[in-house]
Amino acid sequence: MSEILLDVQHLSHMFRLSKHAAIQAVDDVSFQIKKGEIFGLVGESGSGKSTVARCIMNVFKPTAGKILYHGINVCDPKEFRRNHKMLEATRQIIFQDSASSLNRRMTVADIIAEPMQIHRIKPPRGSYRAEGAFQLYYVGMDDSYLDKYPAELSGGQRQRVAIARALSMEPELLVADEPVASLDVSIQAQIINLFKHCNRDHGHTILFIAHDLSMVEYLCDRVGVMYRGKLVELAPTGELYANPQHPYTRALLSAIPIPDPIAERNRPKTEFDELSFDKDGVFTEMAPGHFVLRKENNR
Repeated sequence: MSEILLDVQHLSHMFRLSKHAAIQAVDDVSFQIKKGEIFGLVGESGSGKSTVARCIMNVFKPTAGKILYHGINVCDPKEFRRNHKMLEATRQIIFQDSASSLNRRMTVADIIAEPMQIHRIKPPRGSYRAEGAFQLYYVGMDDSYLDKYPAELSGGQRQRVAIARALSMEPELLVADEPVASLDVSIQAQIINLFKHCNRDHGHTILFIAHDLSMVEYLCDRVGVMYRGKLVELAPTGELYANPQHPYTRALLSAIPIPDPIAERNRPKTEFDELSFDKDGVFTEMAPGHFVLRKENNR
């Protein structure tokens, strides 16, 4: 049995708007990610995917639940402080908004080198500048960008710098929050293949959050589907795409565009009735490894 690297148990997070109002962004979400796996998390905007990622990375403090990384409860302040250096060095996140995640006053070379300098890691290629040049090449850029500032880069270039910064640490867990949303299609393919390479040849475990279901199908080993803060379905990728069980999952998959315009125009679309959604359902195993949120009386 594969070792469990990340174990999310009954995670909930609420954003307090005022003394009497709050939004439930994540509601009792549980899943595990095995070491060396690429786990996909999909769902529409506002479904809670990014909040889950930020809770995992200790950006947000969960309202309830546990997050175990290597068996360490990262939500427990004492355990986090005790393992702070290891947790900071072996977990990295790539945010969707590269404009706000990069320091505008630092050059690209300094941005990529900063994590290694903070953790006093000797650059494998002799110098921080050489390491920066290598990481840029890795994401499809050359060393002419090392002395540029984020404002001098396009959105896609900034995102590739953010990816290079995360990969420079050789993280054991890489959380990628819609990392290719701002990139051109050709660059998207390059970065997705880069993630595959990182996973296959370097053993990185990846939590990949995305809207593009075709991309998730190509990249991920297992997929979780979120809706309104709930995890409604979780299964191996092939099983989920071939045999979706939850009505919301069926609606999502039916929305994947087909490159043939005639077939796209004529194929039936699956509609999801939001009023029928039962957030109080039970997460039930329908087949080995295939879980679905469904009403308890349907078990």
